[in-house]
Parts: sequence; C-alpha cells; structure tokens
Amino acid sequence: MTGGAGFIGSHVSDAFLERGDEVLVVDDLSSGSRDQVPDGADLAQLDIAQGKELKRALAGFGPDFVCHLAAQSSVTVSVTEPERDFASNVRGTFNVVRAATESGARVAFASTGGALYGEEAPIPTPEAYVPKPLAPYGASKLAGEAFISTWERFHGIAHTVLRLGNVYGPRQNPHGEAGVVAIFSERLIRDQPLVLYGHGKPTRDYVHVRDIARAFVQVADTETAGTFNLGWGREVAVLELLELLQRAAGKQTEPQLKPLRPGELTRSAIDAAAAADTFGWRPEIELEAGLAETFRWYASKTAD
Repeated sequence: MTGGAGFIGSHVSDAFLERGDEVLVVDDLSSGSRDQVPDGADLAQLDIAQGKELKRALAGFGPDFVCHLAAQSSVTVSVTEPERDFASNVRGTFNVVRAATESGARVAFASTGGALYGEEAPIPTPEAYVPKPLAPYGASKLAGEAFISTWERFHGIAHTVLRLGNVYGPRQNPHGEAGVVAIFSERLIRDQPLVLYGHGKPTRDYVHVRDIARAFVQVADTETAGTFNLGWGREVAVLELLELLQRAAGKQTEPQLKPLRPGELTRSAIDAAAAADTFGWRPEIELEAGLAETFRWYASKTAD
C-alpha cells in the first residue's frame, strides 16, 4: 500500500485488513502520519522515488496486489513546484510498477479524474475522452498511467488505473491545499474565514473515501485490468458544498470570494458506468450524509 499512511491509503489499508489480508504500508511520512498506519499493517518508511529501496521492500514482503496511492496531490503545488510531481508521480509510479511486476504482483494505480481530462471535457466525462490536463499534476498522473498500461500490455499482468473523483472523508489533512471538505470543516469548527475560489462556482464530483476503498478491494477480487473512473457523475458547486457543510455544522458564515487559481478547472464530473459494468462498483454514500459524518469526525478530533 504505497501512501498507506495518508488519507485515502489508510482507508484502503483498513479495507484489506478487515477482510484478513496482510498489508505492507510504504510511505515516507512526508504528508501521511504514522498514527494513520492501521494496527496490523507493517510499515516501510521510504520514498517511492528511491527505486532500489522500494524494490527491496516489495521483494521482502512478496505482495500479490499493490495499491499505489503515494503522490504529490495538490494542483496548485504542482504549478509552482512541478519537479515534485515528476519525482513522486512519474518516477515514483515507474518504480512501483516495475518493482511490483518483478514480484509478480498486480497494481491498482490511483489516478485522477477532473485534473486529467481538462477544461473542454464533456460532463460527465467518460474514460474514452482524450485527456487534456491543465496543470503539471494532471500531466504527471497521465504519465504514470502510461507506465502502468504499458507494463500491463508488455508483461501480461492485469494492472488497473482508477481515475478518482474528488475524494473526501475522515483523515484528510485540513492544513494543506488539497481537500476542500477538510479545509472548510476545520474553518467552520474554529470560526475562521472561508475562501471560495472561482467565486464558489466551480463544480466537482465528490465521492466518499470508503466508496473508493471498496473499489480497490473489488478490483483485487475480480482481476480487472483497464482504466476506470470512480465517481457519481454529478456536478456539485463549491458554494453548494459549503451550504451542506454549514447545515451539518449548524452555522452560517459569509465566505470570501476570489478568482480561480492557475491550473484549476471550472467544471468536473466523471462517468463511472464502466466500473459498474466491469467489476460491479457503484458509489453508495450520498453526499449530504457523507459530509455530515465527515464534519462530525473533524469536530470530535478538534474537541480531543
């Protein structure tokens, strides 16, 4: 589980542990937390950009299936520091799929939906649409996908690309630049000012992290290969998202409205029909219920 000490990776680790699998978390803890490594999982603290160390860790563990979630995941950071995306998302993904293939393991790679397809994509966007990323983050994920798909064809191992919608839920870092649900929740709890970029109009396809974790397990169980979107196919404006969170918080606040930042999209929603048809995955946690649960989690952590 690369990135298994992070937000999505820790939930995916939980899902595999709950069904009795042995799990090795590979994480450099630069953005993940040792506290989020689930009980029962082993931890190899290393940077996936360091290929030799990664190869030794995987060879020693002997995996059957590798969930690759380690990444630099902020669009705005990728614009100012594209070298970080290249090191983690391109070289790191190449190292992961090469090491996994040498161990005979399949790979499920967490790619991105909206940041990959670009501004001109039809809504909801199908996998067949040719990606036109606006920022280095999307470009780095596309390059990673190319290595995963090439290794799948060349070696005949069923590697899978999963293009994720905007994932939210407990454990997301509220202090970074990615994860608007986490940021809004933290600021509502602390009565801090809120900023809505794009004047609250940009839309995203929000999907709960437990639904995403379930998708990785289903891919492992069905030996699925190919590229699949994971989302609801629904556009939700940032302003609407804030209104739902304010309802959960029982608070009203007047946000600051600012222009969209470089590299960010105005609209995004992805079509996940192929995932439903191929391995039976559909999202289950509706947005309002998921946001209320997520807000309660942040509130409980703040109270602690």
